[in-house]
Amino acid sequence: NYDQYQAIYFNPDAAIWAKDDLPFHMQLFHRGFYFKDKIEVATVSDGQAHHLAYSPDMYQPGAIVTQPLPKEDIGFAGLRIHGPINQPGVFDEIVVFQGASYFRSLGKGQAYGISARGLALKVGAPEGEEFPIFRAFWVEKPVKESDVLVIHALLDSQSLTGAYRFTIRPGLPTAMDVETTLFPRVDLDSAGLAPGTSMFYFDGNGRENFDDWRPAVHDSDGLLMVNGKGERIWRPLANPKNLQFSAFVDSGVRGFGLLQRDRNYDSYDDYHAAYDRRPSLWVEPVGDWGQGSVVLVEIPSESAVNDNIVAYWQPKDPIRAGSEFAYAYHMAWGNGPDVPGLVVASTRRGRGDLKHPSAIRRFVLDYVPTGVSIT
Repeated sequence: NYDQYQAIYFNPDAAIWAKDDLPFHMQLFHRGFYFKDKIEVATVSDGQAHHLAYSPDMYQPGAIVTQPLPKEDIGFAGLRIHGPINQPGVFDEIVVFQGASYFRSLGKGQAYGISARGLALKVGAPEGEEFPIFRAFWVEKPVKESDVLVIHALLDSQSLTGAYRFTIRPGLPTAMDVETTLFPRVDLDSAGLAPGTSMFYFDGNGRENFDDWRPAVHDSDGLLMVNGKGERIWRPLANPKNLQFSAFVDSGVRGFGLLQRDRNYDSYDDYHAAYDRRPSLWVEPVGDWGQGSVVLVEIPSESAVNDNIVAYWQPKDPIRAGSEFAYAYHMAWGNGPDVPGLVVASTRRGRGDLKHPSAIRRFVLDYVPTGVSIT
């Protein structure tokens, strides 16, 4: 069960490169609970890949784990990278790859929140969503003097396979350069490129339907887009009553992402969840991605444990079976992009006329200059 799985602790002394005085350490997730797929992991040094074999000696199971861990090489459920992102000599988590093609990262001083995926397929489709899996990773051994880590991954599903390269630079923001080549087995009519997956339960704008002691609960509060003309579009998020799709048609999109703009602790009043320290995820295409749409999917949710928000780029034309589709993009996990001018600090609504309370609504938008803390 969940508690037993969480009690299978990785032994830090067994971390890859822990004894090599290198800027990164790697730990591996045990298979179990929801994460049952066998994931192959290899390290790469001197141009050669070396299979990383599972061993029960890598783990320290807690008392509630009643069965012995397997002795054979069963592979892993994923990996995570540690490094001195917050202070020298202290190795904190920087990035995690675990579950289907999900991965997440964060910037200096932040707490985990929004996740990303390698690819989104058939989101909200009546026949059900398809979840490609990162089936194998090749992690390049870091250079002692470097602050860069490179991870290669093999994506696979019923509809396609793909090759990924992640170049990771920790900091604020933590930067990732992603290079991808997809090989579709079927025509991909609704592929979502560079998808971000987040949670929006409620905020101060319409929280009357939520019986909760906190003022707001969300990992992200809005979708920002910079379209091909350089126009900025800000779309506040919602927890709708019904499944909701929004498509913002564009050509040559310059950037998009799910942001957590409100960094004031009092807006959430939750020390444990630390919503004020959740990262924003900003995506900038490398090159011209042509025509398509930034798609926002909002899924009704009655709990904060559900990731009910998805945003991605959907090309206008299908990606044809048998083709080779290459693209690249830059990801920034931090406080959001540094855009010039003003940004929307908050959006509020309420009764606009005392004589006709149900007929007139008033909407108030607050703007602040770029770089000013939104409180």
